Amino acid sequence: MNSTQRVAIVTGAAQGIGEAIALRLEQAAANVVVVDLNLTLAETVAARLRTSGRRSLAIHCDVSQASQVSEMVGRVLREMGRVDVLVNNAGIAGKNAPLADVTEEDWERVMAVDLKSVFLCSKAVLPYMMEQRYGKIVNVASIAGKEGNPNLVPYSTAKAGVIGFTKALAKEVVGHGIHVNCVTPAVIETPILKSLTREQIEYMASRIPMGRVGRPEEVA
Repeated sequence: MNSTQRVAIVTGAAQGIGEAIALRLEQAAANVVVVDLNLTLAETVAARLRTSGRRSLAIHCDVSQASQVSEMVGRVLREMGRVDVLVNNAGIAGKNAPLADVTEEDWERVMAVDLKSVFLCSKAVLPYMMEQRYGKIVNVASIAGKEGNPNLVPYSTAKAGVIGFTKALAKEVVGHGIHVNCVTPAVIETPILKSLTREQIEYMASRIPMGRVGRPEEVA
């Protein structure tokens, strides 16, 4: 991608995989918008990106809330002038528990952050991408969405939904010059691991040919 003057929005970009993606996009000469609930960390990442001379903006946004997503995209357009790339990376693992112990609230929270946010953010940027007949949307799912992880039913279900969403939307908008893709990492060394047990981490790592937990920059 020739990303000169391109503007990329990365959600959940204050740390982990999102931060690594933001840094990688900056290396490709994109102007990156760092979106996260943690504005302090987001500002730190944006400041680091600006040291290269690129433009970068940090925005606090709950990407599971339509009004906040609309405000976020509106601000990007006002201050950055365009939006060319969207990386839907924000996500949570949710409660580590068998389904019998998962509450409706637990379920809805994971669905909102991991799946609904992908719908809201994609829907918000599509009109502008379609108008300029250019856009790249990348959704960060998980191997859990393909294989299913025990004691993480909501997370596995939401990530499977992200994969299905990606396939359907890609076919819908390709004629408008917009490409939609999905990456499905296995277990990656990020703060989300704190919500998992050692047994779960070892189980997932044992299924990786390299025999170890992945690093954020390897996903980026």
